[in-house]
Amino acid sequence: MKRITVLLTAFLSLSVIGCNNSKPDKMNKYKKGTYGYDLNFLKEKDNGLIVLKGYNEKAEVIVSPGYQAKVFTSTANGPEGASLGFVNHDVLNSNVIDEHMNGYGGENRFWLGPEGGQYSIYFEPGKAQVFDNWHTPKAIDTEPWDVQEVSSTEVTLTKNMELLNYQGNIMRISADRKIKLISAGQVEQELNVRLPDGINVVAYSTDNKITNLNHFKWDEKTGTVCIWILDMFNPSDSAVTVVPYKEGDEKEPGVIATTGYFGEIPSDRIHYEPGILCLKTDGQYRSKLGMSAKRTKAIAGNYDPISKRLTIITFDADPPAIYLNQEWNPDLDPLAGDALNAYNDGPLEDGSIMGPFLELESCSPAAFLQPGESLSHKHNVFHFTGEEAVLSPVCEKLLGVSLEKVKNIF
Repeated sequence: MKRITVLLTAFLSLSVIGCNNSKPDKMNKYKKGTYGYDLNFLKEKDNGLIVLKGYNEKAEVIVSPGYQAKVFTSTANGPEGASLGFVNHDVLNSNVIDEHMNGYGGENRFWLGPEGGQYSIYFEPGKAQVFDNWHTPKAIDTEPWDVQEVSSTEVTLTKNMELLNYQGNIMRISADRKIKLISAGQVEQELNVRLPDGINVVAYSTDNKITNLNHFKWDEKTGTVCIWILDMFNPSDSAVTVVPYKEGDEKEPGVIATTGYFGEIPSDRIHYEPGILCLKTDGQYRSKLGMSAKRTKAIAGNYDPISKRLTIITFDADPPAIYLNQEWNPDLDPLAGDALNAYNDGPLEDGSIMGPFLELESCSPAAFLQPGESLSHKHNVFHFTGEEAVLSPVCEKLLGVSLEKVKNIF
């Protein structure tokens, strides 16, 4: 009876939001690139779209149950402000389902790892780990999620799934995901930073949980999974990702970053300073870096001086814990992986391109869980918009570098 009441409440709340969103502007009076444009566009793709708002009239966040509980995009400046997430209009309009992965976009999406290796849930047992055999599980690629609770400022969504791993075991998983707006006052408390006048902000937390529904323990023999959260944003010729890191000898805590995912990153696209690593994110060269839980400070950011956007992510990190290797190679140690990744999109070998977009990503530790046990991972997104003079103190406080320096690093 309790579950029926919760579902009815969620349905009624969603119906109210759905009614407000049920008549998209067919002429779409907003320019492409604005939040208003993407809101009207996405209403036509998911008739259960949820818009979180309430702390101020300018900050909104779009959540899509139909598209795997994604946060598709957000705004800090109302409908005429920039759409802060990457929305792939071409893929969403194509009505074609790709057998490998459907790049709909989304500035915050829930995935599971590992992508490759001995415990992969993207490759069938015994298959070579190459692109032709790579298939994203449908539960995190094409299937809708269920809404459990919803209000004007937060929503909880769930999904049960069964995934075949590279060991030949069916992993039965329950996933729960709560997305909640963070007010400007809460942002200051959460980040221990003062927001100056002239800065606009939209921020939200995502609390993500997985539960073992199997009758056996997930361990090194059966294989296991991890929570993987990926944020997709729009690149620009001047955008730069900034990753603070813990200094120290490479013997302990290990290499600063893994930089050879798609071939070594050229020196004119990656820059090291004591305690800070920068990656050029212009969407013109495919490159990726990874950082261990022992190196990361559990914070990263991206600055785009063209759109006057500073984005910060924070996330849970547990340095003593075991993280899973995501690389497409079952011969590698499956228990030596990253807690943080940063990605810049670019043309593939055939000249095609998925976006372009840039990504900031975080992973939970490996989920070595008994039946019925759960593992949680929190990942927060903070967007700040405004003039460089008001954004720079925030960047210096959180990332340890001025925006003037970030602008000129490359």
